[in-house]
Amino acid sequence: MTRTSRLRFGPLRAVPLILGGVVLALGCRQTVPASRDRMAIDPPARPGALGASFTTVEGVPVLSWLEPLAGATGPEAGKARHRLLASRFVASSWSAPVTVAEGDGFFANWADFPAIASNGRAAVAHWLAVEGADKYAYSIALAGSADGGATWRPLGKLPADDVEAEHGFVSWLAEPGAGAGLRAFWLDGRGMPGGGPMTLRSARVDPAAGATNEELLDDRVCDCCQTDAAMTADGPVVVYRDRSPDEVRDIAIRRLTPSGWSAPALVHADGWHIEGCPVNGPAVAASGRKVAVAWFTGAPSPRVQLAFSSDSGATFAKPVLLDADRPLGRVDLVLDGQGNAIVSWLGHEPGDPERSALRLRRVEPSGTGGAAITVSTTASSRASGFPRLLLADEEHLMIAWVVPGSPGGRLRAVRMGLDGLAQAAP
Repeated sequence: MTRTSRLRFGPLRAVPLILGGVVLALGCRQTVPASRDRMAIDPPARPGALGASFTTVEGVPVLSWLEPLAGATGPEAGKARHRLLASRFVASSWSAPVTVAEGDGFFANWADFPAIASNGRAAVAHWLAVEGADKYAYSIALAGSADGGATWRPLGKLPADDVEAEHGFVSWLAEPGAGAGLRAFWLDGRGMPGGGPMTLRSARVDPAAGATNEELLDDRVCDCCQTDAAMTADGPVVVYRDRSPDEVRDIAIRRLTPSGWSAPALVHADGWHIEGCPVNGPAVAASGRKVAVAWFTGAPSPRVQLAFSSDSGATFAKPVLLDADRPLGRVDLVLDGQGNAIVSWLGHEPGDPERSALRLRRVEPSGTGGAAITVSTTASSRASGFPRLLLADEEHLMIAWVVPGSPGGRLRAVRMGLDGLAQAAP
């Protein structure tokens, strides 16, 4: 029996969960206070919660997260335990959380967090599950729900292999069409125990039957940067940090076309030569044939950039420079109803090297945009994780982030009007 098999699946509460080369500069160091049109919406998470992730199903915002539990007893004494929870946001408040899974088999990680995806009422959740004795041997566990998240059952693992190696950094998207399923993308290290590189793979996932039709998309990628995916009018796209033989690690995109997957292409040739993984992946969003990609790079110096495409990601305009004042990166991205990009990242907080500023900026496809808004501050440490965004409706944005502290830190969230971003013009 593996440790994965000791996870228990919800619900533990009776509350239903309805799931549903040239750079254009924008004045990176100018910021304005956040809009007054904002409301604190901290989720019902315990201290020490981590790995927040947003989704929507049938227009309902859903937030999932991991919580640490009290230590196990009996044969499991001394082992760390966690619970994957999800809550829906209705009438300006969060529902009581529903437990998706819990146990001592979670690989809880600051950068590689669980998520829930849905295509209609059916939903799939994933998290990392320890496999074997090696510290970095873990698989991607799946659970499925046919009733909007009220109940969950195990769906097995996402990768088809049984190699005790790293598997993670999953991104999801819903495939179009009635009764269609979901598509997952992930980093797969099944060849690494034999000296091979990390790879990028994809599979279709049926919420009732699990993963099928696994495909290898790139046979050499950066080891531990997040992936992200979006559905365009012409089909799915996935973005990730590639890895050349001479250790240049720039952001690449692949597109699923009628003739199959396109060859990997760089969103922009930053030329970032780095010997190790920066743990700083890209974000992508799409609306029709409009695509936006945001990312962090260290070339020629630390910066956050954004690039637009008007042809479903086949080509990109010159990148827009969002922040070159020593940002940490950790980006996220959504598109509003007009096709403008709203980007979040962790920026430098002047005068306090231990703190970082959670910033937002809205940018038009032309490259013009307002000043950055500082939403809050958090620690510069890894424990602050990756802030997440969600376009809750046509007028509001939701942001969730971790504020580390002793003894456990807290998971925070706000809901703010998009008008506040529009008013941030310099």
